[in-house]
Amino acid sequence: MRGASVSRWVRVCVGVAVVLLYVPFGMLTASAGSDRDGDGMPNAWERAHHLNPDRPNAKEDPDRDRLSNLGEYRRGTKPHVDDTDRDGSEDGIEVDPFETDPTDEDSDDDGVLDGDEDADDDAVDDEDEDDATEPCDFDDPDVDEDGIDNEDENDFGTEPGDSDSDDDGIEDGDEDSDLDDVDDEDEDDEDDDECEDEVEDDGEEDVDGV
Repeated sequence: MRGASVSRWVRVCVGVAVVLLYVPFGMLTASAGSDRDGDGMPNAWERAHHLNPDRPNAKEDPDRDRLSNLGEYRRGTKPHVDDTDRDGSEDGIEVDPFETDPTDEDSDDDGVLDGDEDADDDAVDDEDEDDATEPCDFDDPDVDEDGIDNEDENDFGTEPGDSDSDDDGIEDGDEDSDLDDVDDEDEDDEDDDECEDEVEDDGEEDVDGV
């Protein structure tokens, strides 16, 4: 009887050891299967957002919003849309320095879009804080090419996808909404912004729903 008890005890111990070895291996296998390139982003998420699940690309930034692909995954934003919630502030600057939610257009629910806030009280909207310092190839998109950046169209009550929102034959940027003899497209120009006269190719980053 004693021999049978010892044998049974040995079998139990061996079984427990096998389970302890098998579970981590199984978890590791499942993890590798859901993220083949090991870049921290699941295959399904990469495919859904037009990224390559077989090539590590966590540090890349295809929409040039200063938030890496891995950051986009962790924040629930879109790696090919520079301003996921369309509040005027690019995803990257919402995360740092403004610490707002890039998936919520009004993070503090005060009725003002995050991009139209002025966190440092310097009379410059948060969405425009980086205009003078960002490289021209990172400059704010103007999808309808009317001279007013997408992020600023709401300031004038115009549409970012319509160059002549009121159909009066004058492009939105050439209007003078406040009658101060300054075209709307020039209202927020900074003297040290070297990108004002450049026309950029926005590409897929400005396509809604990507």
